[in-house]
Amino acid sequence: MSHNDPGFLIGGRPLAERLTDVLPSLTKAVLGEIVTRIPEYGLLPAEELSGDITHVIEQNLRSFIDTLRTGAMPAREEIDFLRESAARRAEEGIPIDIVLTAYHIGIQVVWASLTPDVRPEEVTDVLAVHQLTLRYLEVVTPAVGAGYLDERRTMFDDERSARHTVLSALLDGESADVAAGQAGLRLPPCYVVLAASVGAHPDEEANGVDPLVAGRRKLRRLRVELERQIRGTVLTSLTPEGGIALLPHEDTAGELSTHDWARLERILADVARTAGAEVIAGAAAAEPAQLPAAAKLAQDVLAVATASGRPPGLYRLDDVLLEYQLSRPGPALDRLATRLEPLDGNEELLQTLETFLRRGGRRQTAAALHVHPNTVDYRLRRIADLTGLDPTRLEHIALLNAALAARTVTGRK
Repeated sequence: MSHNDPGFLIGGRPLAERLTDVLPSLTKAVLGEIVTRIPEYGLLPAEELSGDITHVIEQNLRSFIDTLRTGAMPAREEIDFLRESAARRAEEGIPIDIVLTAYHIGIQVVWASLTPDVRPEEVTDVLAVHQLTLRYLEVVTPAVGAGYLDERRTMFDDERSARHTVLSALLDGESADVAAGQAGLRLPPCYVVLAASVGAHPDEEANGVDPLVAGRRKLRRLRVELERQIRGTVLTSLTPEGGIALLPHEDTAGELSTHDWARLERILADVARTAGAEVIAGAAAAEPAQLPAAAKLAQDVLAVATASGRPPGLYRLDDVLLEYQLSRPGPALDRLATRLEPLDGNEELLQTLETFLRRGGRRQTAAALHVHPNTVDYRLRRIADLTGLDPTRLEHIALLNAALAARTVTGRK
């Protein structure tokens, strides 16, 4: 089609001329239809509808009429105007699907105003106009979408930056009130600090799959599920391998109940399932001003739970008290760790000791290890002979448990 006047006729009149003559009433009709069919537009202030929105509709119609007159697509400045309009809708929080629908409604109103007057000899022109209309939408719709998404990305980056500033201030022990105000956040009575370690998703280790992309997808799913399940704004500093998350809570740290912690355990399990990866996390609760110490404690609990071979899940200090205390350096820790040195290299004896202490009986241990109970008895006697600590004597059991934990936290295991 030429970029000269295509000469379209509808109802015996040049199409562009016909639409230009009724532009004010057409603009009003499009606005009315948009407000009727899209409730979100009806909630906008009357001043905005009669001002900015009406102006955008009129400019879009003028652009469309120019396309019908010349056969040429909108010029750069016209496209830029539509992009800027879409950016304002993004600022107002109007969803993008609604914004794009409004443009299609405008074209539908124009089309509906023309079709009753089409004469039989004008059918060819109508088909050509239809093709040009689709081409117009093909050019305009991506431009509107891009303008909207560019603004949303800027808003998201600003919001993320503001939230990161709040997170950094909280973890550094600085006053976060000003940063929170700038980010539009209200600091809660307390935060639960999660120090998390995230395992690999199967896709990250699959041949032919980009592990960076797979890791980012895993991280996005993890964040979305965490934010879905937690009331309030979750602050995170996470990579695909893990990191820190601050979960707001409306009770003070001392008021968190067993029920609250059980709920967090379930949430972490849901997050891990959604992310498709194992997650183990240390947790501690504190008011905003005490978060640096709480974050350090959560990280220490995570390190202890990981080092002691705990399964994925949520761990607090109470869950790893012995291992945590034994992870503090000192002569007693080193001495404890050496008590089992005579068993070094004898995996059978070490495994039997661990299983016996965990299961609490020779028959249960034999069943778990698939050996005869007499074999368990023999091994327990050997352990007693080598270490001087008898696993069957009540006064030695606590010391043996502590020695095993000390071996783990000092890296001797």
